[in-house]
Amino acid sequence: MEREKVIVKTSLVGVFTNILLAGFKAAVGAVTGSIAVVLDAINNLSDVLSSVVTIIGTKLAGKKPDKEHPLGHGRAEYIGTMIVAAIILYAGIAAGVESVKKIISPTKPDYSMISLIIVGTAVVVKIVLGRYVSAMGKKVNSGSLIASGSDALFDAVVSASVLLSALICKFWGINLEAYVGLLIAVFIIRAGVGMMRDTVDDILGKRIDRELVESVRGTICENENVSGAYDLILHSYGPNKLIGSVHVEIPADMSACEIDRMERNIAENVYNKHGIVLAGIGIYSVNKRHGDLRDRVTAIVRQHDGVLQIHGFFADTEKKQIVFDVILDFSLSDRNAVLSEIRKDVEKEFPEWSISVTMDVDI
Repeated sequence: MEREKVIVKTSLVGVFTNILLAGFKAAVGAVTGSIAVVLDAINNLSDVLSSVVTIIGTKLAGKKPDKEHPLGHGRAEYIGTMIVAAIILYAGIAAGVESVKKIISPTKPDYSMISLIIVGTAVVVKIVLGRYVSAMGKKVNSGSLIASGSDALFDAVVSASVLLSALICKFWGINLEAYVGLLIAVFIIRAGVGMMRDTVDDILGKRIDRELVESVRGTICENENVSGAYDLILHSYGPNKLIGSVHVEIPADMSACEIDRMERNIAENVYNKHGIVLAGIGIYSVNKRHGDLRDRVTAIVRQHDGVLQIHGFFADTEKKQIVFDVILDFSLSDRNAVLSEIRKDVEKEFPEWSISVTMDVDI
């Protein structure tokens, strides 16, 4: 709830600020006949729409879980960001079209000192707003706010370009405002494409920050019975809502009661330190009697290029079975071929054993 309040409050600040800026710039553009200033005002209006959509998306994302959505509505925030990106792209394309029209049929604007002061003030206001919104976005991990803050800082650069072209036109009589308008359009489109790309990555499921993954693994391995944590998978159900699973290596002689106590302890510690729900904790049993066998297999596997890790080693001496997992680098052109070579090399070294190798994903 605190996160939601911060996002809504920050977005409302952006709404009111951009409405004022858009109004002043539209008035200046109408009086001076400057297409660049008018497009800058339209850009501010698109920011207003972006903030409104951010508020709506945040409110939807904050709804409580229900029967149809048992894990909540957190991903609604991503949908809101996609809509914001679409609005920004539309504004950028429209601005580009109008600028090209003015390049083909130019008209010379008439700037006054008051209009120049207004545009200059807008630059300062946008810088302050951009830094404020970005800081709040990073504080509560809101992609929408971070993007809005970055967009505001881009707007400051755009408004500065408009001011520069106005000064050149007023004092040297060189009319660059249509070209500046086209530059504005490029900036707007660039921001929209970047926001769209980042949101698509969130929806598709991008790689979780490596520092967070290692930190969570470290917390898991703090348990005295855990000798290794592997296959940590974190699913995002909205910003700051991660649900995951992991495999841990533990002594083979632990009882069911000891394992149950350990799993509850791990899940509690991970949630308290990282806010992550571990929905499943799988087990890899470690038998010290098979240490030499494991070392020999590991040495064979490590001879192959692209092997990042070997884990989950298990040997059944009665059935003569060896099972283990390997993580292969995505850069390998044919990971299945490498996996096949690894299996053949291990089978060659241990012909009397049945070898099972599983390829894990580098997450």
